Amino acid sequence: MWVYSSEQVTVYSIQPGRGLEQARVVLGQDYAGFLVRDGWRVYRGFTQAIHQTCLAHLLRRTKEMLEVSSQEAAEFPLAVKTLLKEGLQLRDRYAQGQIETHGLAVATGKLEARLDRLLESPAAATSPANRRLANHLLGERDALFTFLYCPGLDATNYRAEQAIRPMVVTRKTWGGNRTPTGAHTQSALASVLQTCRQQFPSAIDVFQQLLCSPEPLTLDLTLPQPR
Repeated sequence: MWVYSSEQVTVYSIQPGRGLEQARVVLGQDYAGFLVRDGWRVYRGFTQAIHQTCLAHLLRRTKEMLEVSSQEAAEFPLAVKTLLKEGLQLRDRYAQGQIETHGLAVATGKLEARLDRLLESPAAATSPANRRLANHLLGERDALFTFLYCPGLDATNYRAEQAIRPMVVTRKTWGGNRTPTGAHTQSALASVLQTCRQQFPSAIDVFQQLLCSPEPLTLDLTLPQPR
């Protein structure tokens, strides 16, 4: 189950796998926009996109590591957690006008330098879990602080996480679809319904307008609709 969501449009796509081939069905291999996503390695296949990895996932991972780490091993996930939170605080300070664009750029550079030193430090190798996290961060290095270079960009993929929840509940309720046709139908209907909810005061009014029109209507859901 895949979901692609922006402020105005949501697209669901039930696919027979979790690979790049399925991901590009909606986005296309040459997608060159912003891509805020979790750490699933498939997304790195969109080489022309501007990536931001979800910091909420990483913060949750460091929290879980700290709950089971020894005192020595806890040093690394704690330092990672601190750096990520400082990045979010830096974003908030800029949004509140407490620092200017130049100050944001300087502070971001210092933050990234600290991260690089941390990933090369002995603390990153004090346990197998730390090494796995360090390797993951190295792979995601260029996507960790994109939101600080592009003010206004989300630092987490919360939008997609929220959008996929109703579909997950639906799947748990009846177990999914029996046929590819059923999966495609559900994907299309859910996409239109959710996008209508995002753009119109009432999705029911939209469907009523379409069903009661004496002439066929085409509703363009790719652009914000007047309220």
